[in-house]
Amino acid sequence: MYVPGNNPGLLKDAHIYGADALMFDLEDSVSLQEKDTARFLVFNALLSIDYEGTETVVRVNSLETPYGRDDFEAIVRAKPDTIRLPKTEEAEEVKEADLLIGEIEGKAGIELGTIKLMAALESARGIVNAYDIATASPRLVALALGAEDFVADIKTSRSSEGCELLFARSQVLIAARAARLFALDTVFSDLKDQAAFAREVEYIKQLGFDGKSVLHPRQVETVHRIYTPTRTEIEQARRIITAMQEAEQKGAGVISLDQQMIDKPIVERAQRVLALAEATGMNKEDGGR
Repeated sequence: MYVPGNNPGLLKDAHIYGADALMFDLEDSVSLQEKDTARFLVFNALLSIDYEGTETVVRVNSLETPYGRDDFEAIVRAKPDTIRLPKTEEAEEVKEADLLIGEIEGKAGIELGTIKLMAALESARGIVNAYDIATASPRLVALALGAEDFVADIKTSRSSEGCELLFARSQVLIAARAARLFALDTVFSDLKDQAAFAREVEYIKQLGFDGKSVLHPRQVETVHRIYTPTRTEIEQARRIITAMQEAEQKGAGVISLDQQMIDKPIVERAQRVLALAEATGMNKEDGGR
């Protein structure tokens, strides 16, 4: 969930809304006049507020701006889980950020490699270079799509169907999977249309994304509800894993359940269902919807 870095009230209480990660923004949501203030507020929030296990991410300004280096110098020392690079277009940008973070970790006495990176792809050039970006640094844990800048760059606009984003979404997802990274979808900016938001979350889940960025606390529950496996899905996943374990104990080379063959991709999908159930607190004997 996005949290403007210049809003002290939201910085203090953002974790109470149940988002899996909080992204404190120093970039687009902060005016030029408030860049220094936002950096100071986020730095002190990370050092002084207990976010109760919620992952912390900071979207810094690009190193090509006058604010980028100061952002890195402060934020690395505050030790968020991840720094998000905005408008990433080249692998070299990731490598430059990696080196700078390493230098600051060394000066601050922080173990090398502690701070992770996420790259946001927000232009045609970034999408074309998605795999090179995804493999540019061992710090990189995720790729994210930034749709508003992307659609402006390709000279179109957002539609309710999202057809203009299909290639970009696919490119981000495939590059992330090929590099063994997480893939995160873009925000949905019409806060009044919860039905359309839910449809988009269903859609990007089916595409294969690991999650979706949100702008408002009211969107968090919808994402959680759609990504949480149903009771039926959890039970079937358990049965598949049990069948696999029994076959392994018997030394059988073939796994069968309900007169159907169970192969490796089916087992992997079952494991993912149970991992999601565990993450959402639903992996219990009476769990699920």
